[in-house]
Amino acid sequence: MTRLIVTYGFAIAAMVLVLEWLDYRQAMRIHSTELYAVAIAVIFAGLGIWLGNRLTAQPRPSLFERNTAAIASLGISPRECEVLDLLADGCSNKVIARRLAISPNTVKTHISRLFEKLDAQGRVQAVAIARSLAILP
Repeated sequence: MTRLIVTYGFAIAAMVLVLEWLDYRQAMRIHSTELYAVAIAVIFAGLGIWLGNRLTAQPRPSLFERNTAAIASLGISPRECEVLDLLADGCSNKVIARRLAISPNTVKTHISRLFEKLDAQGRVQAVAIARSLAILP
């Protein structure tokens, strides 16, 4: 008896599947243009969201820890780190000298030593190298 019920169940399921397939084909004939337009819109919306996430800058974590190993291996002194922080802020030599209460000549010496230690040609390159080494946030 159960075998007969299972056989009828499969037969009914097969007929329903055929009817749904025929209904799907009919729907595809009637609404094919709209479905293609929706599919293309969904694909481009997803692509836009993905591309937007890839191209926008991600916020940096609020807690920054200096790479002390890089500072030690390069031989950068704490005072040179202070000068490098002010360089990253875009301060001139005179402003750095005033904020740190040192002479402008001492600032020039610290900056030239930073250029040597970071193997940089200028202020912007020194800051970029320091950021890539996680010395600066």
